[in-house]
Amino acid sequence: MRRLLDLALPFARLMDPETAHGLSIRALSCLPPAAAPVDDPRLAVSAFGLAFPNPVGLAAGFDKEAEVPDAMLGAGFGFVEVGTITPRPQPGNPRPRNFRLTEDRAVINRYGFNSGGHTPAVARLAARGGRKARGIVGVNVGANKDSTDRAADYVSGIRAFAGLASYFTANVSSPNTPGLRDLQEERALDELLARVLEARDQAAPGVPLLLKIAPDLALPHLDGMVAVARRRRIDGLIVSNTTISRPPGLRSPFKSETGGLSGRPLFALSTRMLAETYVRVDGAFPLVGVGGIDSAATALAKIEAGASLIQLYSGLVYEGLGLVEKIKDGLAARLAREAATLEALTGRRARALVAAPFPD
Repeated sequence: MRRLLDLALPFARLMDPETAHGLSIRALSCLPPAAAPVDDPRLAVSAFGLAFPNPVGLAAGFDKEAEVPDAMLGAGFGFVEVGTITPRPQPGNPRPRNFRLTEDRAVINRYGFNSGGHTPAVARLAARGGRKARGIVGVNVGANKDSTDRAADYVSGIRAFAGLASYFTANVSSPNTPGLRDLQEERALDELLARVLEARDQAAPGVPLLLKIAPDLALPHLDGMVAVARRRRIDGLIVSNTTISRPPGLRSPFKSETGGLSGRPLFALSTRMLAETYVRVDGAFPLVGVGGIDSAATALAKIEAGASLIQLYSGLVYEGLGLVEKIKDGLAARLAREAATLEALTGRRARALVAAPFPD
């Protein structure tokens, strides 16, 4: 089935991106249960108290409604993150809201947390056995657009998915919900994390809580966020979400569309912000690197910039599901050549990246 999906990629690109994605989810949901490939033991990672068979994860946004986590684990991902899921159903922004920038190997989306709400996603994750099911499945939680107490929406997400999520991610960095990124301000973030961690400790003690941040932060702003994260003792940061910036040199006619940019043009900025975060965290907790990963080389660059784990999504649009095995094979080959471990590679170029000129 994976080969069939990859062969269908050229035809899928003739469709509206959101329609093509919906058809992919439907096709994956029809897959019979399949065991995940056996990974090279050198790719195993221990982070957040969890044992990952390999460091390659599926980023939130692909499986928004928790419909195909087992199919994606069967495709070789070391972990899968579903969502973002809001408490109440909401349609998100009007279509069209997803644009392929084919010439740039990029995507712009302005979905705006379209979500079926907690109830159906809870049912699906419960049906697969929750945390007792095979594989690591994280749940990315967010707030409804019209919420008057957004922190309460995140608390609601923790409570709803307690017993079902291998880990939680609080998404405060989507650019497509007005005012959401205000939660990254130091005082607002401190209050949010206090309430969410209290809910986690009551409803799901010991389940890791991660925070997903934007790549567009000024460095003093990043200082404040990291200080709050360390003080509140969260379990990790995901660096980063999509960017509202538009790097020079974009060629696609869709380059001026409103929304978050992901894919290859995000790589330099997100990797620099990952390195900046790594040196500030100073080993207090692990990081997940996201943004522009479409090869083993870019995956390795994220690890060397400070990522213990990586996630991808936009790369699949252009490379297909075969990308997962290509990355794992490339990483394993590099480890064999250097007689190294992933832990030894993690962050070894972070300080050099931080010392270099900031990318455009």
